[in-house]
Amino acid sequence: MAILPMKHPSMAASIFVLLGAAVFFLASADENPFIGINIGTDISNVPNPTQVVALLKSQNIGHVRLFDADSAMLLALANSGIQVIVSIPNDQLLGIGQSNSTAANWVARNIVAHVPATNITAVAVGSEVLSAIPNAAPVLVSAMKFIHAALVAANLDSQIKVSTPHSSSIILDSFPPSQAFFNKTWDPVMVPLLKFLQSTGSYLMLNVYPYYDYMQSNGVIPLDYALFRPLPPNKEAVDANTLLHYTNVFDAVVDAAYFSMSYLNFTNVPVIVTETGWPSKGDLSEPDATIDNADTYNSNLIRHVLNNTGTPKHPGIAVSTFIYELYNEDLRPGSISEKNWGLFDASGAPVYTLHLTGSGTVFANDTTNQTYCVAEDGVDQKLLQAGLDWACGPGKVDCSPLLQGQPCYEPDTVAAHATYAFDTYYHQTGMAPGSCYFNGVATITTTNPSHGSCIFPVSGSGDVNGTAANSTAQAPSLNSTTSSLAPLQHYQAFPVILDQAKHWTM
Repeated sequence: MAILPMKHPSMAASIFVLLGAAVFFLASADENPFIGINIGTDISNVPNPTQVVALLKSQNIGHVRLFDADSAMLLALANSGIQVIVSIPNDQLLGIGQSNSTAANWVARNIVAHVPATNITAVAVGSEVLSAIPNAAPVLVSAMKFIHAALVAANLDSQIKVSTPHSSSIILDSFPPSQAFFNKTWDPVMVPLLKFLQSTGSYLMLNVYPYYDYMQSNGVIPLDYALFRPLPPNKEAVDANTLLHYTNVFDAVVDAAYFSMSYLNFTNVPVIVTETGWPSKGDLSEPDATIDNADTYNSNLIRHVLNNTGTPKHPGIAVSTFIYELYNEDLRPGSISEKNWGLFDASGAPVYTLHLTGSGTVFANDTTNQTYCVAEDGVDQKLLQAGLDWACGPGKVDCSPLLQGQPCYEPDTVAAHATYAFDTYYHQTGMAPGSCYFNGVATITTTNPSHGSCIFPVSGSGDVNGTAANSTAQAPSLNSTTSSLAPLQHYQAFPVILDQAKHWTM
């Protein structure tokens, strides 16, 4: 399985978002796995840092990586609870790798100035240096050491790790994984680099792109194998040396990295995947860059990582992973697929819906997890009032938060109060089909209508605005005299465009 080098060699203007972390072996076996996501900024209307952070919070993303150390972004992330990886762009690598004082100044300006308000957890030194800018390879390890020394001087080395993302293309003969090894040309760099990672308790950062493996294979790699789809036993790839069975490209590449490190006698350096994804749209030469395949890959990837599946070589040892990317980048040069790796457009609207039931609330654009029932705009006020009366009466919604002086009284409008009552009923019934109709005056949205101290319920929530949600509320039967106002029988599906979108692997 040949691995293409990453398509973003420098990523100087990109932001990378991460979510929760699990590192490997004794150093970090007690931590939880995470899924993260990249954010590129080659966008016509680039969201401002405040908008980016708002989207991250709405998607329950707890870890981010910046592809530089943009001060505005770091300030926006302050006190957000989001953990941050900052990066040294490739064009700054030579200067830092040749000067301890330059490295110290970089840390003072980009790290010390922002902690502890901004929770910086790692520095990524360059991006795919060995494959993207090989002339800088001789100073890569010294740059990492200089940055680490500056962190030690600031007493931040236990909190902030130092590593560098590698393209999977530096792994040769990656299948079977047990025979994989790093390109020997780079042994003079990789050996001291791995010694550094081992001695500092850091991790190998690896970019894994099954999409490119599949595209390069000329039909040898089945699409299902690239997308984490279930395979019959006779279709699984078997490593003849270890008899380990591989059901997807991702695991095979990660294990190839582990075996490559073992070949150099390093067996306790964990791997995190810093980039992976699948494009949702491509040109005529990329027929498998589709919304369906993007959704399938990323949804399956998220479940695979967060369920602590591990790899065949290290079962149960999760490989924390960062998806590429948060936004579509319409200004990126190259093929159509280059512009279509994002989960969201620049406005924050989902390009497609991830299907993550059973994987918690990460990436709330999964409409099976995070939808709300709100009053339609411009509808008859009498019908809205009737729906509100029904929800707070026969619908058994606790409407006390709508009373004067309570959290959801303001704004004191029929539409605002109806939205609260409709949404509470919708969630009390488990978002059942037909539970957001109310005679045509209600609709489903993915935008959380909470405001100020008025917090709307979400799936599985119990206590809302200081009151316990009544889970025993029953919708009236069709024979009920109030059934004309009940939200039954006329469920309007959430816009199809959101349910058509899907995830990808780089």
